[in-house]
Amino acid sequence: MLHSRSSPPGLLNRQELVITSKMEEKVLDMKKADDDIILWMKDIEKSFSGVQVLKKVQLMIKAGEVHALVGENGAGKSTLMKILLGIYRKDGGEVIYRGEKMEFHSPADALNRGISMIHQEVCLIPDMTVAENIFLGREDNFSRANVLLDVAKQRKQAKELLERLKLDISIDAKVQELSVAQMQLVELARAVSYDPNIVIMDEPTSALSNTEIEKLFSVIRMLTSQGVSVIFISHKLEEIYEVCDRITVMRDGEYIITSDCSELQEKDLINYIVGRKVDVLYEKEKVEQGEEALRVEGLVRSGTSSEVSFSVKKGEVLGFCGLMGAGRSEILRAVYGIDKKVKGDIYVEGVRQNIYSPKTALKCGIAMVTEDRLRQGVIGALSLVQNVTISMFDRICSGLGFFHPSREKGIFVDIAKKLSIKYAFMDASISNLSGGNQQKAIIGRAMLTNPKVILFDEPTRGIDVGAKAEIYKLIDELAANGLAVVMISSELPELLSLCDRIAVIREGEIVYECEREKATQELLMGYAFGTKG
Repeated sequence: MLHSRSSPPGLLNRQELVITSKMEEKVLDMKKADDDIILWMKDIEKSFSGVQVLKKVQLMIKAGEVHALVGENGAGKSTLMKILLGIYRKDGGEVIYRGEKMEFHSPADALNRGISMIHQEVCLIPDMTVAENIFLGREDNFSRANVLLDVAKQRKQAKELLERLKLDISIDAKVQELSVAQMQLVELARAVSYDPNIVIMDEPTSALSNTEIEKLFSVIRMLTSQGVSVIFISHKLEEIYEVCDRITVMRDGEYIITSDCSELQEKDLINYIVGRKVDVLYEKEKVEQGEEALRVEGLVRSGTSSEVSFSVKKGEVLGFCGLMGAGRSEILRAVYGIDKKVKGDIYVEGVRQNIYSPKTALKCGIAMVTEDRLRQGVIGALSLVQNVTISMFDRICSGLGFFHPSREKGIFVDIAKKLSIKYAFMDASISNLSGGNQQKAIIGRAMLTNPKVILFDEPTRGIDVGAKAEIYKLIDELAANGLAVVMISSELPELLSLCDRIAVIREGEIVYECEREKATQELLMGYAFGTKG
């Protein structure tokens, strides 16, 4: 059974996709034919600040099936699930659950009606035991005379649950004593303890070993044999084909296709996930590259065993691509000294550097613009001018330590003009600026350190098209002025437009690298998904 409103594999493009009346009839026919549909999310729409992020999305889940929900980063999967869980309110469409129109108002509401979720990020209380975490919030179920907690009863039920799931974890262990993988399995046990009809699993294998993945798949098969449905969100196609019955693909906030796994080959699935014409966003200037500016050899981050090596020349833009959770940001954070490295060498202009903090990175000539502008970029309590010039505060002061406001403002006006930062008052809070101007202010702060290498992590995330174009031009100018640039982006058209070379990161390692001329969206995503190489 195959339902699609997309062109056949190989003919996909950027055309506006719409659900035709014929498609509506097909969906309705499917509804009539399949009495075992437990969930139908029909024509779901959602907008944020006037930007439509979900456009008439369809999702049908059968009782007792494992249903894969796949798509690139930003495809709308998380938003759709948050609507199902009652975290977001939909703007349009219907949620039909167990034959009735339903509106969930909170995750607790969804839980009470039989929908639970295992989040990618662990949500457990570290200093509580495994048993306490499994039944957290349901202590009344174990109370005696509505006063005392029957700890023995709670422990007994937790032990029986873990034994039924064949999970070898002590019910009395504190969560903080467990590995990340064990925590993930405790999350699984907690979700199952609600006796749900539907379990949503968001990248459930990201922290698990092969043995633990097999345990998870065994639990999934046990659940589905009892009529429980599983929505399985994953970027690992080999796992999807191993454990899932059907697949729904989303792209750019739209429904693309639903298919039985047995009827959809991997190469066609990738085509549906990423298959669109890549528009050139920016024509990069040809820049003559100089000597090597940055070389990273055998970098191993704390808590991992993956080794990373790469280099970038003066005037070159190196792009990192990969799926969410692939380890792209973590690599740059380790180079910049935010995250601890346990092994490896970093060379700047051929000289080995001991980088153990952002301060030492800056002294060596490496600056970074982080992906989280609001929490790690702007300083909300400071003005626009202070946010920009704080990186060179010592140069604004005199030799005796006296602050020079006129010197600070002169420096700010200079950099603001270069970066076309639009503002009404430089002394006003930076929070009053648009996202694009905030981002340019953060970039200005980095440039004032006179770096030799600049690291960009998602430099255009959350900003409008006009501001994006200005930042593209700025990155190009930085390279033209001889800086080495490393940039992470989840938008492949950005990388294909701006970068001289592109490296694909998967599970913390560089699995493929090529010149821009040889790169295609399908090739890069094939390596990111692990279907190539």
